[in-house]
Amino acid sequence: MGTLEIENLSGHVDYHEGWDLQRRTHAAVAAGEHPPIAYLLEHASVYTAGRRTRKDEYPTDGTPVVDVDRGGKITWHGPGQVVAYPIARLVSPVDVVQYVRTLEAAVMDVCAQLGVETLRVEGRSGVWVAADATRRERKVCAIGARVAKGVTMHGLALNCDPDLGAFGFIVPCGIDDADVSSLSAELGRDVTVAEVRPLLAEALQRHLGPLVTEVTSTAPETAFARATELSKAVVG
Repeated sequence: MGTLEIENLSGHVDYHEGWDLQRRTHAAVAAGEHPPIAYLLEHASVYTAGRRTRKDEYPTDGTPVVDVDRGGKITWHGPGQVVAYPIARLVSPVDVVQYVRTLEAAVMDVCAQLGVETLRVEGRSGVWVAADATRRERKVCAIGARVAKGVTMHGLALNCDPDLGAFGFIVPCGIDDADVSSLSAELGRDVTVAEVRPLLAEALQRHLGPLVTEVTSTAPETAFARATELSKAVVG
């Protein structure tokens, strides 16, 4: 069982800079140069497309899209959405499905603490709110993960109080028979990223601890140190 460090990045982080930070940190964790860590942040507005995204699923208005190496399809990141990037070596044997389910469980705990009842949907990742008399099933948290060399990257995006109109220019995650929602929309009050961050940090530490391993070696000048320098530049 490992201990997951949490680092909160401030401001609206450019997606490319955040992705570069992930890659650098992934290399350090894979080399055993630093224990597991999760970055919590908000991105500047951006559409990202996972490996299963078709070109006809891109925005039709010419909005730029970043192609990424995670699973899943196209989604949006931006202000009002808390993104978590756990970068951790999973215990052996690696079970990617279990890892995704654990991320879902952590988010579902957060939603429950705030008073939002959520569920899983068979065959679909993420965290959902059930359909009711007037609304379809709707996703409050998207999950898109990658595991390379036994170490995770990418992660989850939980909608707190974003402009949900950004999802109207795409078919989020390639799902056209459901909708996207937010904690604010479900509760009828403003639920900010600042309110959710500490709840998500605690839930990730508690749920992911049994799945991650501790650092196995150290080095005086590590890739993680270089990653930390970059993170300071990103959030400065």
